[in-house]
Amino acid sequence: MAGMQLLLIRHALPLRSEPGEGADPVLSEEGIAQAKRLPDALKRFPIARLVSSPQRRARQTAQPVADALGMTVDVDERLAEYDYGLSHYTPIEEASEADIKRLLSGNLPGDVDQDAFIARVGAGVDDVVAAAGHDETVAVFTHGGVINAMVHQVMRTERLLCVQVDYTGVTRLLKSRSGGLVVASVNGTEHVWDLLPRNHRW
Repeated sequence: MAGMQLLLIRHALPLRSEPGEGADPVLSEEGIAQAKRLPDALKRFPIARLVSSPQRRARQTAQPVADALGMTVDVDERLAEYDYGLSHYTPIEEASEADIKRLLSGNLPGDVDQDAFIARVGAGVDDVVAAAGHDETVAVFTHGGVINAMVHQVMRTERLLCVQVDYTGVTRLLKSRSGGLVVASVNGTEHVWDLLPRNHRW
């Protein structure tokens, strides 16, 4: 394989958290089952490093891969979701009407500084890429908003929320010869196809 590769992996399905519990839920039973599929799904990649958001749903998703590879997981706070530090995790079903409108128009909820979020994520990813060897693959366990922010920056999309990202979906970024990043694939979910709620409707 020529060139450095970044695997951006969304966390598995978390529980909802109640107000006051913090926006940091753990994985649900379904989420644990999804995460257990990742070691096999990622086996074909020569992973040299594992990096995670500090949030529990991301760290728990990384753990089966870390165990399978006998590696530790480095934590980078800049790869946290835009809700990091909020009082509780709000599932999309419970978002306010104004925030739903913002999300549907491709923007983050109104209380989030979108530019600062994009800059934070970009700086974190830049450092991961800079620390990687020429031909290394790094797996980053993170969040839907973070993955969208990266695809948005690399592809210069009009909207920040520009791609569908499922639980444990794998998005591949490659370092180009010029040193920038290119998007190779978005939201690979073959490994959890039968475990994704939206696929149960067919």
